[in-house]
Amino acid sequence: MSLVVYLAAGIFGLSATVLLRRPRTAVRNPLTMSTCAAIVLGSLVFVCSAPLTLATVNDLMGIPNFGAPLTYGMLSAYSCSLLILLINWRGGPRQRVRRTVLRSIAAYAPLIVVIVVLFMLGDARTERLTDLDTYYANTPYLREMILLYLLGHSAATLAACALCVKWSREVTGLLRAGLRLILAGSVLDVVGFQLTKYTAIAARWTGHDLDVLSTKVAPPMASLGALLCSAGFVLPRLLPVLLAQARGLRDHRRLGPLWSRVRFVSTAPKPPSPWWQLPLARLQWREVSIHDALLGLAPYFDDEVRERALAAARRAGHGAHEARIAAEAAMLADAARRAAAREEPLAAPSGYRLHATEVSGTSGLVELAQALVPTPAETAVRAGTVRTSHG
Repeated sequence: MSLVVYLAAGIFGLSATVLLRRPRTAVRNPLTMSTCAAIVLGSLVFVCSAPLTLATVNDLMGIPNFGAPLTYGMLSAYSCSLLILLINWRGGPRQRVRRTVLRSIAAYAPLIVVIVVLFMLGDARTERLTDLDTYYANTPYLREMILLYLLGHSAATLAACALCVKWSREVTGLLRAGLRLILAGSVLDVVGFQLTKYTAIAARWTGHDLDVLSTKVAPPMASLGALLCSAGFVLPRLLPVLLAQARGLRDHRRLGPLWSRVRFVSTAPKPPSPWWQLPLARLQWREVSIHDALLGLAPYFDDEVRERALAAARRAGHGAHEARIAAEAAMLADAARRAAAREEPLAAPSGYRLHATEVSGTSGLVELAQALVPTPAETAVRAGTVRTSHG
C-alpha cells in the first residue's frame, strides 16, 4: 500500500516541478505559487498517510499514532490551499482576492490547532497504521478530531465542486476542460474517500464493522481523485506550452532543407549546448542563423534565374504565391551553389526581397524550405540523369 501511495505522491508532485520550470517568474505569480503549493501539500498528504511513513514518524517521535495529527493537519492545509488556488484562479479585484484568501487561512489554521489539541487530549496508545479512523471512532476527543478533519476537507471539496460547476458555464476551451477534471476529481474524492470514511465511522458508532471501506476503498479513490485534480490544475497552463514546443519542433525539422543549403554562409554564433535546449529555443536560433545566411547570399541573387523559375511555375499551373515561393527557392539554390563554388557575386546585385524576410514568424521560412525539397518526379529525373552520365 505504501508503494502505491508514494507513487501517487510522486506523480502528483511532478506537475509542480513542471510549473516551477522558471522559479524567478513563478514566485511573482500568485496563481502559479498557489497551484504549486496545493500540489506539494497534496503530495505530502499522500507521503504522510503511507503506513511506512506513519510507522517511521511514530518511532522517531516516540509517540504512538503521532503521524495521525500530522496527516490530518496536512490534509487540512491542503484543503485550505485548494480553496486559495481556486480563489486566485477565479481572480477579481486584488483586495477582494486577498481578503478571501485571508479568510480561508483564518478558518483552517485554527482547525489544524484544534486537531493537534484533541489528539493530545485523547487516548491513542495503540498504534494503528491503516485503520485509526475506525479503531478510535468511539474514543473521546479522538472521535471529534477525526470528524473535524473530515468535515474540513468536505467543506473545501464541496466548495470546489460548486465553484467548478458555476465557472465552467462561463468559460470555454482548455480552462473548461481543466475545471471538469477538477470537478471529476473532487466528486471522486467526495464519493470514494469522504463518503466511505463517514460510512465506516458511522458503522462503528452503531456496532457494525465496515472498516474495509476506510482501509481498502478510500485510499485508492483519494489517490485517483487527487491525480484528476492535479491534471485539471496543470492542463490549462501546461498544454499550451507543450503544443507550442511541439510546433517549434515541427518547424525546426521543416526548416532542415533550407538550413542544409545555407548553413555554410551563416556567421551567427552557435548555441552552447543545442542538444538539451527546448525546441522553441532551437527554432529561434535556427531562424536567426538562416536570416543571417540569407543576408550573406543576397549579393548572389540573380533576378534572371528567379524570373525564369517564376514563368515555369506559372506554366505548370501554380498560383501566384506558390509560383513566387518556387521562384525564390530556385534563385536561392542558385545563389548557394555559386557561393559554395566561391564564385564572384553579381556585378549588379538584385534588390529583391524574399517573402520570408517580409513576414514575421517562421511561416515564410518554412514555405521556402519546403519549396527546396525536390518532388519525387524531380528526384527520379535527377537519378536518371546521373545514371545516363555514368553510362
